[in-house]
Amino acid sequence: MKKIILDLAVTLDGFIEGRNGEIDWCIMDEDMDFDGFLSGIDTIFYGRVSYDAWGNYQPDENASPAEQKLWLAVHSKNKFVFSKQNREDNIATFVSSDITEKVAEIKKHGGKDIWLYGGAGLIKTFIQLNLIDIYRISVHPVALGDGKPLFEDLKERLELQLTGTNVFKSGVVQLIYETKK
Repeated sequence: MKKIILDLAVTLDGFIEGRNGEIDWCIMDEDMDFDGFLSGIDTIFYGRVSYDAWGNYQPDENASPAEQKLWLAVHSKNKFVFSKQNREDNIATFVSSDITEKVAEIKKHGGKDIWLYGGAGLIKTFIQLNLIDIYRISVHPVALGDGKPLFEDLKERLELQLTGTNVFKSGVVQLIYETKK
């Protein structure tokens, strides 16, 4: 069965974005093998705001070949947008109700894993509904002091099992956890 993977950058002090939504602190090293991660998924889950910002993003003509390749890979995936707003879209399927049931149905289909892209509201919902199978948290060597925390308003303790770590030349440390179910 497919697994839902939260692959996310976080600051040393636990924020996924700054006070004003900034993510300019995120580092992308070639040794992070993001292409390898993308090759292991065939589906992306977005919140509506993140989808509107990034779901159809096209790098400009001056973008590096690596960036263009990355976005080509991202846009080749099946896309689901979780939103109270139900709309027609040629590229993505919108889900506006029964999240748990819809996710269970998607996971039963064959294929590769699912990337829970976000944004913050969708990640919070998936954490609260215990829908995330794997947490791939890349801790970046920066502290913001304020912003949107990863684990906000937890209703109960989240038990995780560390299954792997990676240290990258930039100083980013990736922690990989599976949920204890």
